[in-house]
Amino acid sequence: MKAIVSTQYGPPDVLQFKEIATPTPADDEVLIKVFAASVNPLDSYSMRGPLFFLPIIGRLLKPKHKVIGSDIAGRVEAVGRDVKQFQPGDEVFGGKGSGGFAEYACAIEDRLALKPANLSFGDAAAVPIAAITALQGLRDKGRIQRGQNVLVDGASGGVGTFAVQIAKSFGAEVTAVCSTKNVDIARSIGADHVIDYTREDFTQSGQRYDLILGANAHHSMFDYRRALNRDGMFVMIGGGWVPILQFMLLAPFLSWIGSKKMCFFIAKINTNDLVFLKDLLEAREVVPVIDRRYPLRDAAEALRYREEGHAQGKVVITVEHSSGT
Repeated sequence: MKAIVSTQYGPPDVLQFKEIATPTPADDEVLIKVFAASVNPLDSYSMRGPLFFLPIIGRLLKPKHKVIGSDIAGRVEAVGRDVKQFQPGDEVFGGKGSGGFAEYACAIEDRLALKPANLSFGDAAAVPIAAITALQGLRDKGRIQRGQNVLVDGASGGVGTFAVQIAKSFGAEVTAVCSTKNVDIARSIGADHVIDYTREDFTQSGQRYDLILGANAHHSMFDYRRALNRDGMFVMIGGGWVPILQFMLLAPFLSWIGSKKMCFFIAKINTNDLVFLKDLLEAREVVPVIDRRYPLRDAAEALRYREEGHAQGKVVITVEHSSGT
């Protein structure tokens, strides 16, 4: 099968489009014929390695997973002997951690769900990690409630576009923060209010929010804390490594000394949440926003484009199969 392979850590240039062996599913896995995948920050971390901030040392390490790619959508080809939920022929979507940028991939069954009937494989592949991150950040960590004032910072990215729509589905009044070129997108996906951060700093406006989701957190934690109502919650799910480390060190203390709470988390892909999202997608309460689509052989370009930080919604990789595969 064809796949995007990395034999060393580094920038997108290290990726190679080549022929490798088709994987065999373990007892709790299914083998999926992949028709689409999507690009996430996780893929960049997998490509650049655990010491991406020290590239000279990082290049001495070898990738644990040579094929990257975490979000996939496709058709089940074979199942392991312990698999109960799926059978060959099922159309599925989900997140697998690695190995998705290929014609075939194996995934654990509890990280998959049946594909929404109204979505193409490409649209379905855009959903898993970004939408589950938004869902768990709003529902599980933020404890979103109907009627709350919710702000999504970074509303035009992969997580942000899902967060705006999911927050609306919970009955919240949603404010989206994005750049000038993305204002129309934010409005089109249901934001009640849109703030252009190039013209206004919401942390200085005096407006207060019950829940702030930092999908692309560039302000200091003290700025976010100031913008919260009493008993409000700030959930950080994205941003540079410096603010993330600062946040992880100080957020527990700031939460302890007052009624305003702050937390950081990493999403966990699971079937139940994928099914929850499937229902929203089939009801058209949530619609994937896709910026660009690249063929599998151009996955390096797709990663490079996402890393530039200007993608509106998700970047999708399409997988074409020859008659012999």
